[in-house]
Amino acid sequence: MRIKLFALLLFALPMVAFAQDSPVGRWKTYDEDTGKPRLIVDVYEAKGNTIAAKVVDTLFAPNATCTECSGAAKDKPIKDMVILWGLQKDGDAYGKGSVLKLANGKTYKSKAKLIEGGKKFEVSGCVGFMCKSQVWTREP
Repeated sequence: MRIKLFALLLFALPMVAFAQDSPVGRWKTYDEDTGKPRLIVDVYEAKGNTIAAKVVDTLFAPNATCTECSGAAKDKPIKDMVILWGLQKDGDAYGKGSVLKLANGKTYKSKAKLIEGGKKFEVSGCVGFMCKSQVWTREP
């Protein structure tokens, strides 16, 4: 019995450590002006070994739409909208992606990295060398 328990722990511990090394999972985003929770997003592995994020819940309004978006996304529900895509692993961080800022409907170049032992995900939107970051917190 002890051997089975030891084997189980030996197998499970690396998986817990791995989970914190990956941004895959549920995250809460916050309003940059008020600091209040805004969205729950699902970060997932997408095509081509990239990372993407899709909105699974809007905390500020149940049926919110992207009024500032243009094109096909104009006035579409924010829930189920992909807001982060194309992030490629680059060492301990991610880069070469794109992020949609719902507040203005604009798309920016994006980079991101896990911080605080994987409990937080710092996502940056960039224009040239000027970047603005937002910190997401991992959901249980």
